[in-house]
Amino acid sequence: MESVRNEELALITCRYVRAMTDDWRTDRIGAALRGENPTVLRRLEAGFAVIGDVQFLPGYSVLLVDEPGVQRLSDLPRAKRPSFLSDMDKLGEAVERACWRLDPDFRRVNLEILGNTDRFLHAHVWPRFEWESAELVGKPVWLYPPDRWTDERFRLGPQHDLLRDAIGSELDRLRPTA
Repeated sequence: MESVRNEELALITCRYVRAMTDDWRTDRIGAALRGENPTVLRRLEAGFAVIGDVQFLPGYSVLLVDEPGVQRLSDLPRAKRPSFLSDMDKLGEAVERACWRLDPDFRRVNLEILGNTDRFLHAHVWPRFEWESAELVGKPVWLYPPDRWTDERFRLGPQHDLLRDAIGSELDRLRPTA
């Protein structure tokens, strides 16, 4: 009886450890390639358009490169770099169009390739709005208070489905037609 209980505990522990390591956040690109990243909006030519985990600026999106291990734009083969930058442009335009439609106070989009925290090539697409505070609206998003990044009110959730659909639809409209 004791050995059965130990086996059950071992099985539960294995499932728990596996669930933790299978978390899509620990391997966003691999999860996207496997179809397991729930933030993916669309597959693009050189990457994945994803909606951001936080939405204190509604529409925040990220372009993830589609090659694991690529940390910088210069790590991509030279022939693929223009495709990644073109995808960044498309995602930026899609966010811009969607935000114009959904919020009359939409102002502009900021595009950034930083790579200071996450060790994979990605580009941030930040919509900016007239309703932002005067001391922050003209500055980098990274100067927002830390609570904006952690407050549950700004976590991606079902309340962002309309926004997700709007950005995805705009990405579809921007696809080249054959």
